Amino acid sequence: MSWDLPLLLVEDAVRAALVEDLGRAGDVTTQATIPAGVRARAAIVARESGVVAGLAAARAAFSLMDRDIMFEAHASDGARVSPGTLIARVSGAARPILSAERVALNFLGRLSGVATLTARYVSAVAGASARICDTRKTTPMLRALEKHAVRCGGGINHRFGLDDAVLIKDNHVAVAGGVVPALRAAKANVGHLVKVEIEVDTLDQLQEVLEEGADAVLLDNMTLEALRSAVALVGGRMICEASGGVTLSNVVEIAQTGVDLISVGALTHSAVAFDVGLDMEIS
Repeated sequence: MSWDLPLLLVEDAVRAALVEDLGRAGDVTTQATIPAGVRARAAIVARESGVVAGLAAARAAFSLMDRDIMFEAHASDGARVSPGTLIARVSGAARPILSAERVALNFLGRLSGVATLTARYVSAVAGASARICDTRKTTPMLRALEKHAVRCGGGINHRFGLDDAVLIKDNHVAVAGGVVPALRAAKANVGHLVKVEIEVDTLDQLQEVLEEGADAVLLDNMTLEALRSAVALVGGRMICEASGGVTLSNVVEIAQTGVDLISVGALTHSAVAFDVGLDMEIS
């Protein structure tokens, strides 16, 4: 499935990245070596196999440098590509293309890396009912873009921030005085459309949750045996999410326990940048 990200959601982040790169004096190398009237064409090409994400950010990097630069996408976010695949073409004044190149490729490489890693997890659990979702372990100020990349890779999004769902973690439980007081306080103080999820790490805590009620339960760092027991105890009464220590080497076994969701922080905090390059040709 292809995904589009509105320019409005990427422009501020891309502008900040360009300002960071241009510094106090702009691109002194390009200004010193490339005459103002030179025009160029460039191809953005995949150097490895993976899933594309971040085309809107790449486009924004060039257009913010020069609104007359033409950016022609030959792939879409969510597309699977192989080495040598043409992702996009860029044409226009050479100076702004060169100045925007690194920022455009940084976003495209970072976000495609997240999408590619997500796709590996999704592929690993194909056939199981469990779905792969992300966490809030994202790069500061890039959460919307990285969560978009997770969707491009076939994953789904957990909450975007602290304001869109209640997730009672172990520290909340400790301060609130236990599972039951935390759940009762949460349900008494949020609106009827706000979902409530609570983290547990023992079957005893899970039993308390089942008696009190919640929309979802996060089964944190449980053994495979405990996960299977937890799923059996819940019996479909609420969503079961497995979390903690999930890797490509154990995600299949976790999925086979019958959980509904598997949240993976590594999708965004440990994804390796996708190798993508820009090849320029003077026109």
